[in-house]
Amino acid sequence: MRICDSADFLSHLFYFAMVLDDHNRANPSRDCGSIENRLFNARELLQHSVGTRHTCPATMQIDREALYFIGSYGALCVLCCAVALIDLRHGIIPNWLNLAIAALGLANVVITDGTTAAFTAMAIATLVGMLFWLLQRLYFAVRGVDGLGLGDVKFLAAAAIWVGALGVPTLLLIAALAALAVAGGLQLAGREMKRQTSIPFGPFLALGLLLTPALQSLLGFS
Repeated sequence: MRICDSADFLSHLFYFAMVLDDHNRANPSRDCGSIENRLFNARELLQHSVGTRHTCPATMQIDREALYFIGSYGALCVLCCAVALIDLRHGIIPNWLNLAIAALGLANVVITDGTTAAFTAMAIATLVGMLFWLLQRLYFAVRGVDGLGLGDVKFLAAAAIWVGALGVPTLLLIAALAALAVAGGLQLAGREMKRQTSIPFGPFLALGLLLTPALQSLLGFS
């Protein structure tokens, strides 16, 4: 029983006790018929009070939303951990993982915001993917090396469903700062870091995806 139900029940019980006590003091010699009627009415009202335990819809809604958030975010954490481990070991982000992240994000949008918002999220993800694919091609044409892998580009497209277009720069900033911190740590540890040194970027993108929604929520951004 929730706090609001218990308080309501006890307030009714206290009120009925006071009514019966006042009645007994005012009519000490009166027969018990009216008292029995009062007791019957009190019992009916108490049963009605206990029967309406659903009178805290806000609490139920908050509990449901909290449990759903824990479930969806927990699944995202598992997928992001898989992205980080596979990219560290094999240097790729599998398509099925990017598709799983995108599908989970779309399901989250449909449940929380509706079908129309899901179509908008898919359009944003497509635009983000095309933009970073063009940037990757341009960087390769100028420098002759891949700045981002295709798996990273697809990951960013899937991540855009979760964080929106405005959240992608924040995600990239977190990923870049984390990558620089790791590179600096490796340099201090004695590992020689050159411009040609390759560090998988997937784990840092995964970290950015996990931290960006929390940062958006903290700052009040949608």
